[in-house]
Amino acid sequence: MRFKSGPRMTPAQMVRKVLKATKGWRFDAVSVGYPGVVRRGAIVAEPHNLGPGWIGFDFRAAFGCPVRLVNDAAMQAMGAYSGGSMLFLGLGTGLGSALIVDGVLIPMELGHLPYRRGHNYEEYVSEHTRKRMSNKHWRRNVEQVIEDLRQALLPDYVVLGGGNVLHLKRLPPQARRGGNIDAFTGGLRLWQRNVAAVADSRPYARRKP
Repeated sequence: MRFKSGPRMTPAQMVRKVLKATKGWRFDAVSVGYPGVVRRGAIVAEPHNLGPGWIGFDFRAAFGCPVRLVNDAAMQAMGAYSGGSMLFLGLGTGLGSALIVDGVLIPMELGHLPYRRGHNYEEYVSEHTRKRMSNKHWRRNVEQVIEDLRQALLPDYVVLGGGNVLHLKRLPPQARRGGNIDAFTGGLRLWQRNVAAVADSRPYARRKP
């Protein structure tokens, strides 16, 4: 199910749209992948690409059932993980990122780190940059950013998710494509073995390699 969000969408509007889209469904719990910083299962920073009011919003009351929150890139990373150490990079509007080491999820904000010429990583590989320059130039940026982060974090493999991964003609070494379905798998894994949404400090059930 999809609905249009837009840069001014508030959490209350999101909940209303979700409940309208799922009218008649029966569900016992909700997993929320949030495009911003989540710590200990709570939103601690307003999103860059949505409206205000997300910090402190009572999702449990709004949905009328238990809710677990995690960063959206971290949720997709959880679904894509297959053991060892994995770096997840989400190529979308911005740059999502997460690192999983031996089943322990570490949400990250690598896209906001300073990179080159006064710009951060996200600005080099964002959707805005891809539209502004040629796809060929954007692909070179993506390849260089992946290589820089791979050398710094030393993952066993890299998973590339997000809508813009479709614009990559070839993948860098030790990298594979993820998919939106991984976010659904990650959302389910938030509830496996009673793992809390503060998955940045606890292991969760792993998929076999």
